[in-house]
Amino acid sequence: MPAHLEFIIFGLLVAVVCLVLLSHISRMPYPVFLVIGGLALSLIPGLPTIELPPQLVFLIFLPPLLYSAAFFSSPSDLKAQLRPIAFLSIGLVLLTSVTVAVVAHVVIGLPWSVAFVLGVVVSPTDPVSVSATAERIGLPHNIVTILEGESLINDGTALALYHTAVTAVVVGSFSILEAGLDFVLSGVGGVAIGLAIGWIISRVRTWVEDPLVETTIALFTGYATYLPAEELGASGVLAVVAAGLYLSLQSPEMTSPRNRLQVFDVLEVMDFLLNSLLFILIGLQLPAIFGELSNESSARLALYAVLVSLVVVVTRFAWTFPMAYLPRYLSRRIRERNPFPPWPQVAFVGYAGMRGAVSLAAALSLPFVTESGEAFLGRDLVIFLTYGIILVTLVLQGLSLPFFIRQVGLKADGEEQREENEARLRAAEAVLERIEELEGEEWVREDTVERMRELYEYRRGRFAARYAGAPGKSEEAGYEERSLAYQRFRREILAAERAALIQLRREDRISEKVRRRIERDLDLEEARLEI
Repeated sequence: MPAHLEFIIFGLLVAVVCLVLLSHISRMPYPVFLVIGGLALSLIPGLPTIELPPQLVFLIFLPPLLYSAAFFSSPSDLKAQLRPIAFLSIGLVLLTSVTVAVVAHVVIGLPWSVAFVLGVVVSPTDPVSVSATAERIGLPHNIVTILEGESLINDGTALALYHTAVTAVVVGSFSILEAGLDFVLSGVGGVAIGLAIGWIISRVRTWVEDPLVETTIALFTGYATYLPAEELGASGVLAVVAAGLYLSLQSPEMTSPRNRLQVFDVLEVMDFLLNSLLFILIGLQLPAIFGELSNESSARLALYAVLVSLVVVVTRFAWTFPMAYLPRYLSRRIRERNPFPPWPQVAFVGYAGMRGAVSLAAALSLPFVTESGEAFLGRDLVIFLTYGIILVTLVLQGLSLPFFIRQVGLKADGEEQREENEARLRAAEAVLERIEELEGEEWVREDTVERMRELYEYRRGRFAARYAGAPGKSEEAGYEERSLAYQRFRREILAAERAALIQLRREDRISEKVRRRIERDLDLEEARLEI
């Protein structure tokens, strides 16, 4: 353990904060700055080298990252785009693993088993950069669904193959038949275990009322699913994905509104911190990796990284276009249900194949020695090439996404906004119907009914204008102008409440605990002003 570990951890957190702040200032996805920051750290002399145990890297980072990605996915959206997601997350993972392995063996000289490990490690994609671009610029809803669904499912596919490939290197033998059978059985078993554990956790969370307890359960769900599956010889990765998707479906019914707000915030922070620390930690390990590769020239290593990156990018393009159009040419049924997609959308899916945290964690998790006690041949080179591919795809492609979108003329289709407008409209209509039902109840006050009816009739009119496209746009503009004025007025009022609250605290007339409780209510009120 390095000296002054507490200062190292503090320094890592400070580095994360600074890099993410720079990403906000430059309006670029934060993983881009984390990759560059990790590389910059490796160039600072005197920094300690941290070598984490491989099993610890896999265990600490992957279960919560996979669970968070699955939990915040939309199972219904994934089902609607199942065919393209399957082509990308299964077929493309296998093809990328093979093409990278061939190049790594023939050109770089890695043994076939190690070359295949490299191929598997760099085959899964990372959706963070795409999601950030979609939020900032806007992309068609179906494209975002495909890319995010691909990154979720191909993590399971690639990491299931990863176990098989690493075992082949460690044990020193490999059988395609046994590996294929093990892949299928472990996958099916992993999904079954994940669904079972997800069901148990959903039942537990249904009757848990304490927000701290429920948040704790949400935090360890990834581990509680991954560990039993691995112990039983099944795929822990697929178990975590299955549990996350199941709990995502059950979330509206198993969690109280108060708890759900807290759980979602904590999961997002956890996801962010793990992603960030992973990129920074690799920067502290790069000097040791470069030291092990000192017998290779820097130019040769850079050439290898560029070559493998090109193979990854070209393979994706070579697979994306045929798989988007060929099934429709061959099947009239598919063609009628899903017309040919516009070529800019297909081109963007082919271009947006960035690699990220999952590949990095998988590379760092490679064991140091095999079962025979010999060193894991090519481990440092695999880690270096993985980082190089992430650097090329995430930084170069990630930064060029906005330019690429403009060049191909890709625009948001407004589908997500339309769905939101419809959902808010139907919710307002449901409230008005319920008001009519409750109006005659003796415990319901007349002035309350009128106030709520006026509020939700206005809300219904506002979202009806949005949903219908607002004929002539004048009606929608009128509603939005009134809404903005109302939001400004409410913020002024809330600011006055906060000022009074702070003044009471300064005068020692209320405790800090009371101030925070009322302040939280004011924060929640302000957060709802956009509705």
